Amino acid sequence: MTSAPVAIAPPAGVVPGSVGIFGGTFDPIHHGHLAIAEEAREALGLEVVRFVPAAVSPFKPDRAVTDAGHRLAMVEAAIAGNPAFEASRVELDRPGPSYTVETLEAGAAAGDTDAWLIVSSEALAGFPRWRKPDRILELARLAVVPRGGFEPLGEAWVGSQFPGREGRFAFLPGPLLPISGSVVRRRAAAGRSVRYLVPEAVAAYIARNRLYAEPA
Repeated sequence: MTSAPVAIAPPAGVVPGSVGIFGGTFDPIHHGHLAIAEEAREALGLEVVRFVPAAVSPFKPDRAVTDAGHRLAMVEAAIAGNPAFEASRVELDRPGPSYTVETLEAGAAAGDTDAWLIVSSEALAGFPRWRKPDRILELARLAVVPRGGFEPLGEAWVGSQFPGREGRFAFLPGPLLPISGSVVRRRAAAGRSVRYLVPEAVAAYIARNRLYAEPA
């Protein structure tokens, strides 16, 4: 017995002026990040997806992360072949914790009028505890992508947490690539290949700069 083919929605037409904001530590950026960004771009008709490496996560202020210059360079290397992707150092140049609301306000001041914030279902579960979530919803709509191992949330959850704001959320069906930065870092530290987990340019950058290598 063969399974029925899965219906794939056609790509949305590009919406002029639309921008997806995709934040994270990107330590390092990997194929899972890129697939999520491309899915959001196509499904929502985004003109641009802006990758925003965080300086200091407000939820993990003591977590050691790779130097910002290296993380930004890896993002730039990873997205070099996609003209719809761009990197921003707005959070790296701003002192203190990297609050999303401040990033969105900076974008609005620079001319962003149709912004989508791309988040995982894991991040959405903690969204009510973010700084000024209601202000975030004024500045951007949320595009939510699933993440393996975390409960998929939907409109019922939004209705319980942000009643009347359901229209500010879109739930994308995928993609679901089980890749994490921690896995990439552990493999690199052990001297193992990270090929096919990260773009070739990122793998070369990691090797060239001996990122994630255990101290001698």
